[in-house]
Amino acid sequence: MGLAAAIGVVIPFPFYYWLWHYPRTWVDLCGKVRDPSKVMAYVSHVLKLIQLLSLFSVSTFSWPPPLYFWPLIAFGQFLNFRVYQLLGESGTYYGVRFGKNIPWVTEFPFGYIQDPQYVGSIMSLFACLSWVPFQYILLWTLGYVFMIHIESNEDPTTRAKPLS
Repeated sequence: MGLAAAIGVVIPFPFYYWLWHYPRTWVDLCGKVRDPSKVMAYVSHVLKLIQLLSLFSVSTFSWPPPLYFWPLIAFGQFLNFRVYQLLGESGTYYGVRFGKNIPWVTEFPFGYIQDPQYVGSIMSLFACLSWVPFQYILLWTLGYVFMIHIESNEDPTTRAKPLS
C-alpha cells in the first residue's frame, strides 16, 4: 500500500499547479454557467478525501493521542477555518486566478503568518505523527511547500486584473 498511499498524498498538487499556471483552461473548461472556484472546491474536496484515505491506509491509531496533538490540531484547524472565513470560497479556491476581484486581506492570521492556510494544514499533519509514518507527513508537507513557492510568485499589484 506504500506507493498507492504516496500517490494519493501527492495527487492534488499537480492539479493546483495546473490551475495556478493555466487558469484560463480551467475557466474555459467550467464554461459560463459553472463558477470555476466552486468547481475547484468540489474537485479539491474529492482530492482531499483521497489524501485522507491514503493516510488512513498506512496509519496505526492509538488512544489517547500524545499531548502535542491537541494544540497542533486545534491551532492548525483554526488557521484553516479563519482563512476560509476571511477569503470565502472564491478567495480560497483561486478566484483571483480566474479573474475575480478578491480584496487583499490583512486581518489575522494574514500579515502575521505567511501562508496561514498551508501552515495550519502542516500543523494538523504534524499533529498526527504518532499515527502516520513520517514519510507520508513529509511528502504531504513537501507538496504544501511546493505550492507555497509556486503561489509566492504572484505580484499583488496584478491580483484583481481579469484574465485576458
